[in-house]
Amino acid sequence: MINSFSHKHLLDIERLSAADVTSIIELAGMYASQNRSDNKKSAQLAGKIVVNLFFENSTRTRTSFDIAAKRLGADVVNVPVEVSSVKKGETLLDTALTIDAMQVDAFVIRHSEAGLPEYISKHVKGSVLNAGDGTHAHPTQALLDAMTLLQCKGNLKGLNIAICGDIEHSRVARSNISLLNKFGAKVRIIAPRQFMPGDLSKLGVEAFDSMESGLVGMDAVMMLRIQHERLTSGEFSMSAEKYHKQYGLDHEKLGIAKPDAIVLHPCPINRGVEISSALADDANRCVIWKQIENGVAVRMACLDLLLR
Repeated sequence: MINSFSHKHLLDIERLSAADVTSIIELAGMYASQNRSDNKKSAQLAGKIVVNLFFENSTRTRTSFDIAAKRLGADVVNVPVEVSSVKKGETLLDTALTIDAMQVDAFVIRHSEAGLPEYISKHVKGSVLNAGDGTHAHPTQALLDAMTLLQCKGNLKGLNIAICGDIEHSRVARSNISLLNKFGAKVRIIAPRQFMPGDLSKLGVEAFDSMESGLVGMDAVMMLRIQHERLTSGEFSMSAEKYHKQYGLDHEKLGIAKPDAIVLHPCPINRGVEISSALADDANRCVIWKQIENGVAVRMACLDLLLR
């Protein structure tokens, strides 16, 4: 039974209750089945207009939001930021207000500045979906990861999950930690000192600086890439080869975790850095393609609940 959903915007995981998350994932499950059928499209959002405003590079997230909206029957407008009036000096708010005045129904926004989607949401009539803002939040990624974990493990409560890599600069890590804690999972983070979050004490996780100790007893391992675009000069100087040796995941290190442990990754993958090619391509252990498939279904559910 899908509960009522009272939110106008989807900005982060913190504002969602456990019932909200459950409603999204249950509806996403219905859409996942529809997406595997011959008739993938419906008219749930016929007449609605969804605008994608991506100020950061994206393949998976933008494409899956695009496909999600179209499968629900909505019209989609992808604003090419590189040739928009922002390049002429127009503020982001004025850009959003201009589009909002055209009577659109939703904005999907990705931006390098934390809090920008929330700021826009306070000034426009349309719904705002946060597709990633700085190091703050990526709610739909956490939702699709939770859906994938539930499909593979059956429950989140009591699940032992390690998130490994550049935690400090990762909005994916923060949104996942928030959601997993909400459902009673036990979360560990594994990272070199430079990538440990400054607000570690507030996150409710165990912290390890060694893969050998941190992976013991894990049911799932979530790998993160190094967020080079967010690093300051000289912040991290370890070579890719050394990083892979110490913090990259391969079959040997995964052997430290439980025998049936699965591997997740939000992508893009840097093969030979945070994960070996052999493990990334091992469909028995790595569920990346299931995550990507679930991403369309989760974003369909979010759009449906917000707009219908």
